[in-house]
Formats: sequence, structure tokens, C-alpha cells
Amino acid sequence: MNFKKISLLIVLLLIADQALKIWIKTHMHLDESIVVFPDWFQLRFIENNGAAFGMHIASRGGFDWGKLLLGVFRIVMVGFIGWLMHHLCTKRQDTPKGVIVGLALIFAGAMGNILDSAFYGLIFSESTPYTVAQFGGHYAGFMMGKVVDMFYFPLFQWNGVPRLLRFLVDSNNYFFGAIFNLADAYISVAVVYLLLFQHKFFSK
Repeated sequence: MNFKKISLLIVLLLIADQALKIWIKTHMHLDESIVVFPDWFQLRFIENNGAAFGMHIASRGGFDWGKLLLGVFRIVMVGFIGWLMHHLCTKRQDTPKGVIVGLALIFAGAMGNILDSAFYGLIFSESTPYTVAQFGGHYAGFMMGKVVDMFYFPLFQWNGVPRLLRFLVDSNNYFFGAIFNLADAYISVAVVYLLLFQHKFFSK
């Protein structure tokens, strides 16, 4: 597959991810919801410290070492996946297109969340439950910004959920309780696709 075409796909995926996040960040206050389809789909604005699907990373000693380590891990991963895609496109012409597209989705997803962490703290004021963020603020240093999440699917309430399965529901016992963004979706869809349909290629 042509590397220029896959690069264009990555750019388009990043534009979609960042455009939605910036719109949410500059038009909604923290924890505000817009009901898209009643009872099962909302745009709900939350922020997290960098983990996927709104998971929380604890800080230690006044500095968010977990966030920094996650950021470094993502940068290393993005660099490796970028090298791998270039290698497969230029040296392995027999590589299935699905493998390249899957890797491009993972690359774009990781890069999308890296951009939030790296730059949002430098260019936006802080979002609060009462105020909407503005361009030109500064609420955190480089790599210390928060990731914007917005997709919320409270499909049904699962009362009496076992303790081991609490991660599947939110504080109101709604399943699926995670709030996520486009970048998270890119990665999740790609990983499932590669595991189900391209495992033979990677087993080689």
C-alpha cells in the first residue's frame, strides 16, 4: 500500500479527532451533556489525565509521573508503529492493506491523545463545571494537559453488578459506562480487527 496514501489517511483521522475535541472543549463546560439519541447516546464532556476510556492515573509526590510515563510510552509506540508502517509499505509489498490500515488507526489514535496531553494545557484555559475553556489560556505544562472525552453510551442499568465487573459500569450502574473519544475508538476498533482477521500475518 502506498505510504503517501496511508499518511493522508492518518492526517484525516487526526483532523477529525482534534476538530471534535476542540469543539467540545470550547463549547461545553465540564460534565455538560448533549443528548443525541435519548436513553443511549450522549455527548458528555469529561477530561482525564491520559488513560483510555476515562480511566484515572494517580499522581505521586506532587508530580504526575504516571502521566509522564504514559506519554513517553505513547511516543515510543507511535515511533515504532510509524517505522513499521513505512517498512511494510516500502519493503513488504505483499502486506495486506487491512494490516496497514489497522496500524494507521492505532497510530492516529495514540497521536491524537498525545496531542491533547502535550499541547492542550498550553493553549487552553482550564475547563470547569461552570466555565467553558478559551484559547490563549495556560492550565498545565507540556505533556501535562488533560485528554478530552465525549462519547457516552449509557445503554442500560445493571444493578447488583459483581465487584470484579464494576469497571463495566459507571457510578450510576449504567452499562457501558466508559466515556471515550475518537482516538480511543480508532485504537479499539483496530486492535479487535487485527486480532480477529489479521492474526495469521502477525504470527509469521
